[in-house]
Amino acid sequence: MLDTEKDPVRPAKGKVSHPAMRPVPLISSVQRIVLYETKARFFLVGSNNRETKFRVLKIDRTEPKELVIIDDKVEYTQREVRELLSMLDVGNRATRPAQKGGAGLTRTVSSFGIVGFVRFLEGYYIVLITKRRRVAILGGHTIYKIEDTSMIYIPNDNVRHAHPDESRYVKIFQNVDLSSNFYFSYSYDLTHTLQFNLTAACNFLPFGRTTKQEKQMDSGDEDDNQEEEDEEREEEEIKDHVFETSEESGDEKIDDSVPNIEVEKGHLCGVQNSPEYKFVWNSHMLGKFEDRVHPDWRMSIIHGFCAQSNVCVYGRPVFITLIARRSILFAGTRFLKRGANCEGQVANEVETEQIVHDASVLTLGSGRYTAYVQMRGSVPLYWSQDITTMMPKPPIGLDLADPYACVAGLHFNDMMKRYGAPVIILNLVKKREKRKHESVLTEELVSAISYLNQFLPPQHAIQYIAWDMARFTKSKNVNVMERLGEIADRVVKRTGFFKSGPHLYCTKLRPEEKCSEMQGVAEESGRRQTGVLRTNCVDCLDRTNTAQFVTGKVALAFQLYSLGVLEDPKLEFDTDAIRVFEELFEDMGDTLALQYGGSQLVHSIQSYRKLSPWTSHSRDIMQTLSRYYSNAFSDAEKQSAINLFLGMFLPHEGGANLWDLPTDYYLHHTQSRGDFPRVRRSYTQWWELPVLRALPLPQDEVSRDHREGQVVHWGGRDDERLDEFSEYYRPFQLTMFEDLFVSNMPHSIKDFMPNPSDPKSDPCPFAVRKTTGKFGFGSGRKAIGATPPTTAAPEDNSSSESDVSSEDDLTSSATPISPLSSSSTHVSFKDLFQTMKETYGVSINNMESMDRKDLAVYRRYVMIGLNASKQFTDPKGVPRARKTLTEFYPTSAFKIDSSREVIPPTVDKRSKKVYEDYLELGRTGHTKPITREDFDVYRGYVSKKYK
Repeated sequence: MLDTEKDPVRPAKGKVSHPAMRPVPLISSVQRIVLYETKARFFLVGSNNRETKFRVLKIDRTEPKELVIIDDKVEYTQREVRELLSMLDVGNRATRPAQKGGAGLTRTVSSFGIVGFVRFLEGYYIVLITKRRRVAILGGHTIYKIEDTSMIYIPNDNVRHAHPDESRYVKIFQNVDLSSNFYFSYSYDLTHTLQFNLTAACNFLPFGRTTKQEKQMDSGDEDDNQEEEDEEREEEEIKDHVFETSEESGDEKIDDSVPNIEVEKGHLCGVQNSPEYKFVWNSHMLGKFEDRVHPDWRMSIIHGFCAQSNVCVYGRPVFITLIARRSILFAGTRFLKRGANCEGQVANEVETEQIVHDASVLTLGSGRYTAYVQMRGSVPLYWSQDITTMMPKPPIGLDLADPYACVAGLHFNDMMKRYGAPVIILNLVKKREKRKHESVLTEELVSAISYLNQFLPPQHAIQYIAWDMARFTKSKNVNVMERLGEIADRVVKRTGFFKSGPHLYCTKLRPEEKCSEMQGVAEESGRRQTGVLRTNCVDCLDRTNTAQFVTGKVALAFQLYSLGVLEDPKLEFDTDAIRVFEELFEDMGDTLALQYGGSQLVHSIQSYRKLSPWTSHSRDIMQTLSRYYSNAFSDAEKQSAINLFLGMFLPHEGGANLWDLPTDYYLHHTQSRGDFPRVRRSYTQWWELPVLRALPLPQDEVSRDHREGQVVHWGGRDDERLDEFSEYYRPFQLTMFEDLFVSNMPHSIKDFMPNPSDPKSDPCPFAVRKTTGKFGFGSGRKAIGATPPTTAAPEDNSSSESDVSSEDDLTSSATPISPLSSSSTHVSFKDLFQTMKETYGVSINNMESMDRKDLAVYRRYVMIGLNASKQFTDPKGVPRARKTLTEFYPTSAFKIDSSREVIPPTVDKRSKKVYEDYLELGRTGHTKPITREDFDVYRGYVSKKYK
């Protein structure tokens, strides 16, 4: 829907023109929520960060099994909401002292967002986020991790109908620990890739394509079935309502209901797109909620991994962000979810995106952002493993014969729709075995791809790469990382990567041969990634994570080169930047392995690099035992919790209970329930026609209709829903540097560079080093990301009794830090802290060797501290008054300098101009035209450096 009815600013009518500005992400106005309670109602009062605008949501508590939500969609001021709460408090108080239920309005809990509503056999529960923690920042938009939640029962005790199985369902539901790797954002769309989010302006209807382009992308053939023709006719009617072409002039006219790009200076457009529900883990809990309320109450939560690190390049901050999105379709645990279901959705499907950007410019529109997307997932076939035999490696069996590769066709059609072409498959499953085990999957996958490629155009064919990684790892003469690097180099050049903003002049002046081979879509405004690398082994954990790391390392070099950070797109392993990047992938691999396999990675990246110490073998054994125990004893309970959490199983009165089901096969395979498609898919045209027409670009980016589920808001630069600077800096709050997330995030210099205070050390993060910093490998800690969750699920992860809202935990104490090495037996004081000589270059251990002038200054400094107090204790322990006191007189540039008030000094116009230029540089980047003098200086620099 278009939220333009109540917009404060509506642009004037006019012709459609190409946008000089792109829409900015819309910031939610509900970021803090307070739950108030009466006997008959719940009142949710949501506010923005400044607590200047409020919204109120009313929930009826007298309905035992129905969810009654009333949203007046009115925006209140602070004074109005206080009057409203006061009126509710007075109205709900008892008129007589003996009357029951007249306690008035009670504040129950404070929170940061609504996860959703859920019902089992009794009434509905509301799940609220009570604690959050910052984990990443993208263009001024903050990404949070859920730290704690509260689950509150809605109906009051008078109407509650108790059921004996309700408590058991609540316990199973809470086995999905919402405090373990669930993420959300108030403004940035985490369910889509950065490329999707930043290319929204190209297809945004008020600025968008012509009618001819719409018809070319969305119309079908005349011989399509009647249902498709009806859908196309409906789409054309909608488009004709928006664009009406005059036959005489050929000009396009725009309907009055659609805003126009030609707005006044300073006006912005905020857009909130519909989320990709494939990655929204609270989509089931939002089902009865999102269509009834204002969009700002909705919140999309993803599950997987998210972390960010700072690679400092001579003071220039370059942020590396790693986001992993786990799919909700065919989700489950290791041995219980294998292969694919009848709809082509595969098990353990995770989309991995690495974002590299120059953090010196804040906004998404003005900054330079690069991204590369990979994907992992189980082999898209009907296969499973028999877990009744209690074997470490149960035999692999093909469940159903699929001679026409229907399941694989559905899966690859969905991939091409989301990522474009080519789809490149890197299969790491074993090819040769004495007794067939994994090789069964390889043979069947090759046959399916060969069949599907017959009906695709050759330029868009599915590319298949098979490499037996386990076999080559055992060989002492093969460098696994080097071989993977060669494969990754070809893949990255074939798919390209995403980059926003025009190409840098230095890359044009001195082009690199490797970049000339880069494919994808290159435009004046940047680059686009077309296609995706799909990596799989059997579990898609250990081998897959290492292969994705090597591919990401190759892509990282191209990303840094495109940002003007590297001279050539090549990175060595033993550098601080790669150590930071490797820690990110190690943390992500451990987290995803815990979610799907029940333990951390058995074989880490260091194991495949053959650099891990002999002590790591005991760790690998323990992780193997932990994974086996989890698969054998706790995976069934975990799978039941996922089925209940995602709404795959809906409890109802008189039906079978979740714990009585012999299998959950029919929950994930719709055809087993008799839900067959009305039109049987063709065995040859296994792809959808609009998907093929959009290739090599993904159809989701080319022909999507932004009006469906989209919220559009027009306003000025002062509108806080569009102001990224106020959202990030929050000038209305008192903040300290040590509490800022940017100050505490992992840093290449302070955490990975050895002896950063040594002036002889090279601070370049791309310099090859044989030694590591205090948080390098072997330090016994995870330097990046959140602490991975434990394998045992807690009994209760949310409490409805807590009424204290915890603020953001921004300090580094959220992640335990242990700088001690796991292999060391004795640690001295010198191992933990540097000496005075190493830190300051001066040693004061021997005062006799000090200069007399320096010693006098030091003694004077000590006496100032001693004489600052009015009392002192003599050698006998008696307190005495000091006769002489040291008095301090403030010397400041301010006329009044106190803790209560300050009068700032006058600033001349020239200084103000310098400061305003500095702020504008951070907002818009380098937009001023280059003068002749600047060009001559740059030419001299380049000729001197590269002559």
